[in-house]
Amino acid sequence: MDRGSDFAGWAGELFRDQAAAAVTQVTDGLPTCSLSAQAVVVDMLDSLLEPGHRVLDLGTGAGWNAALAAWRAGPGLVTSIEVDAGLAEAARARLRAAGLDVVTEVGNGRAGSPGTRFDRVIATYAVERIPFAWVEQCAPGGRIVAPWGRLGHVALTVADDGASASGWMQGLAQFMPDRIDPGAAAGAGFGQVRGGRAAQDVSCLQRDLTALREDWNLRFALQVALADVRVTTAVDEDGTSAWLHDGADSWAVLSSAAAGPGAVHQGGPRGLGDELESAWLAWERSDRPTPYDYGMTVRPDGQFVWLNDPDTGPRRPAVPGRRPVGADRG
Repeated sequence: MDRGSDFAGWAGELFRDQAAAAVTQVTDGLPTCSLSAQAVVVDMLDSLLEPGHRVLDLGTGAGWNAALAAWRAGPGLVTSIEVDAGLAEAARARLRAAGLDVVTEVGNGRAGSPGTRFDRVIATYAVERIPFAWVEQCAPGGRIVAPWGRLGHVALTVADDGASASGWMQGLAQFMPDRIDPGAAAGAGFGQVRGGRAAQDVSCLQRDLTALREDWNLRFALQVALADVRVTTAVDEDGTSAWLHDGADSWAVLSSAAAGPGAVHQGGPRGLGDELESAWLAWERSDRPTPYDYGMTVRPDGQFVWLNDPDTGPRRPAVPGRRPVGADRG
């Protein structure tokens, strides 16, 4: 869409759906910048800041989120960091043209803005790990809002001693991943992980996989339980099928059948089909919690996601690559 030649068409596409994002930059065939879904942006900002707050905005992009934060917080109170120098300069120009006083820097958002203390920190891209630098640069009692993993966003409150941050998930959200952190990438794809290897284990599929594709509460719970596993689904005349891999050396294919039970094929040192079944069953036994029933705690030595209560509830390491307890096969 070209704003200069078809303003109405451009605006209609950009604002047609409050639940949809709009890609604003493509690099080597892949989207590398977008305007996030309006409804999610409003939800995140609403849970974050009030007038007078000093704000660190991570992932300037087009400058839209920084502009909204500056309008809400006040002039001179927002610092925005963008890793892409071209995007940063364009955003800086837009913000000036809008009469908004925002400090726009080029840098690695994971490092934040060293030497500065903020009341609020917000990221506009998804991270697998909440950098502890964000906690250190946020004042005690301050809040951090960031998309976590591939499905949710979390609002953390920094402890009075500044040694940790903890808070509840705020709902579902899918954001572009961190462009620098290797942990945000899936590693090798399914084809690379499986290669030409035959399955080491074949068993009957005992479940209808429809929920794996359509039930977002289940999908979020599986993200928590299997933080390093990527799940892809598709539907054909036989029903829903799924492909799982851990980006390293283990994979599984769950194939539905039109008549009779389907099949689970898996290979590698982990039994990903078995891990999926165990996590799915645990979710059902916990009364099918929603994303709002989960929270996260971030400390200098790591982070974990908990269910229902940060002290007594079940918890899982929120770091891809760490296998859930009991996942290794004998």
